[in-house]
Amino acid sequence: MTTSRARQKTWAIISEDGRHVWMGRNSDPTDDEVARAEKSLADQGLAGWLAIVEGDYWSRRGKLGFVMVKPLASPKVEFEAATFAFEDARTRRLAEVS
Repeated sequence: MTTSRARQKTWAIISEDGRHVWMGRNSDPTDDEVARAEKSLADQGLAGWLAIVEGDYWSRRGKLGFVMVKPLASPKVEFEAATFAFEDARTRRLAEVS
């Protein structure tokens, strides 16, 4: 893994159960994009967080880093529980592709 990929920072929406949607890495999401994402979560009966994910999703070397930016649609679980679920799903996905 290259150093730049190890330090890669990507904006994401992480739901309470660990599912996620990437928002991009080359620019910050706009307020409008975040508002639309929050509405979409709420419309589906979901909640989560806008976060920055640090590291290479596809690397098997260690866990990713997470920086919570703001809650979306009033999540009921802790951010740490969602990131644990995210990492669990990621580990399963990496095992599928090996």
